[in-house]
Amino acid sequence: MLYYTSLLFISCLLLIAFAIEAQPGLERATFGGGCFWCMEKPFEEINGVVSVIPGYTGGHRENPTYPEVSSGETGHLEAVEIAFDPGKISYTELLDLFWRQVDPTDPGGQFADRGDQYKTAIFYHSEEQKKAAQASKEKLDQSGTFDKPVVTEILQGTVFFPAEEYHQDYYKKNPVRYKLYRYGSGRDRFLKKVWSEIKEKPQRKDGLFEFKKPSPGQLKRSLSGIQYHVTQENGTEPAFDNAYWYNKEEGIYVDIVSGEPLFSSTEKYDSKTGWPSFTTPLEPDNIVEIKDRSLFMTRTEVRSRYADSHLGHVFSDGPPPTGLRYCINSAALRFIPKEALRKEGYGKYRFLFE
Repeated sequence: MLYYTSLLFISCLLLIAFAIEAQPGLERATFGGGCFWCMEKPFEEINGVVSVIPGYTGGHRENPTYPEVSSGETGHLEAVEIAFDPGKISYTELLDLFWRQVDPTDPGGQFADRGDQYKTAIFYHSEEQKKAAQASKEKLDQSGTFDKPVVTEILQGTVFFPAEEYHQDYYKKNPVRYKLYRYGSGRDRFLKKVWSEIKEKPQRKDGLFEFKKPSPGQLKRSLSGIQYHVTQENGTEPAFDNAYWYNKEEGIYVDIVSGEPLFSSTEKYDSKTGWPSFTTPLEPDNIVEIKDRSLFMTRTEVRSRYADSHLGHVFSDGPPPTGLRYCINSAALRFIPKEALRKEGYGKYRFLFE
């Protein structure tokens, strides 16, 4: 009876997978990151992700079982297959989240789980995904985040076999065991050490923003090259070739370094310049304006108050009602969609979109 129940469960998951692939507009991403329990939860929490299925891929046996994969005899990796809406979240953003769940420098497994079946890998499903994965890996490798080279493989996607029913949503079914495993395996401690040097959420006490700016070395490890160049070296990113110049999604923009709220999509407009443009700040007290006499001209530079990051410049050629154009570099910002405001700690701004 148990055998037939398992077959029925796997058949249902395969039908779901086929239905997702047939649904217009959805795409899939497949990542191997060691224990698939730990890879399911982070992606399920993201707006734009439709489903996350733990399973096995990359091997040579049909319908492998967990004991077979764990023994290493099938050549499969533990992985998760993600169905996502590219209109809400990009494949590049999923890649960024993937890197923050793993140790991509470990060739022999992940944390307490050793063996090839627990190695990291990105399984691409199109040439576009392959190119994006290669670029993302190269970017991470050159960022200085890790002292050792990134060894995550980028492989052609193959048949994906859903894992047994008791592995699906394990973090929901067994929350205590899940948390103990994450901590005991060393995964949580490693990720916290690598990625928590920059605060991603603002903290307030008695109405005041509190933030201690990381050292230049910490910032170089935490920011991409263009983000560091713009925010710390007063650089300028290319026009029409940046993340948010044409972003029309509703939400707010916060400082990439400190997380302090800066601008809202309600005040954003297309200035035809190729950079994000706003008529007024969301929180004027979080903005500092100073005279900039570089490039043989006098302009007004815009900086974030608490992170002291260079953001861009403000000009007096904007539309009503302010007549101002805050011309800001995307690399200095992080966008928070309206659906994620509460989860990200910015719930007080939900009223802007209701």
